[in-house]
Amino acid sequence: MSAQPRHRNAIVQSAAALFRRYGYSATGLADIVERSGAPKGSLYHYFPGGKGQIGEAAVTSAGELVRRTLATLAAETPDAPALVAEYVRWLVIWMEQSAWRDGCPITTVLLETAAQDDAIRAAGQAAFAGWVAIIAGKLEADGWDSADASERAGVVISALEGSLIQARVERSPAPIVSAGRLLGLLIQRA
Repeated sequence: MSAQPRHRNAIVQSAAALFRRYGYSATGLADIVERSGAPKGSLYHYFPGGKGQIGEAAVTSAGELVRRTLATLAAETPDAPALVAEYVRWLVIWMEQSAWRDGCPITTVLLETAAQDDAIRAAGQAAFAGWVAIIAGKLEADGWDSADASERAGVVISALEGSLIQARVERSPAPIVSAGRLLGLLIQRA
């Protein structure tokens, strides 16, 4: 009898949570199996490519979750500065709730694997591109031309990703809040 599909999702979600807190290298397959509650055979059934394939799935899944969050916030906010401000608010809440132990759901994996795992790197590129597209779309709706909107949206993502690392190190929301405030100024339409 084959494993139930719910085990795949449990494995991916567990891996993503462990990766963002402890890193890719420090998370073993046994840790993923234990946290997911899935039978060990499910891991090999759904991910015959091993940990790299799980990493790719975790980056894809977490990237899509963030993309959906940004899309929801974009629909609920009047302009790009308000979108960034609301996203910053959520980032601060999320980091504080984790007591500064969690990082970005994909960055920790990408930092450790992008140089040697093309599939994980491609999943990361796709995730970041999806995030940039949401913000760029909001900027275009605010009147920015497509090229400027994409460039500024890329800077927003880069700066916020960096601010999450700093916030984790400092155990403070200050880097996220500062980045958000300055990014708001960068994307205000004159």
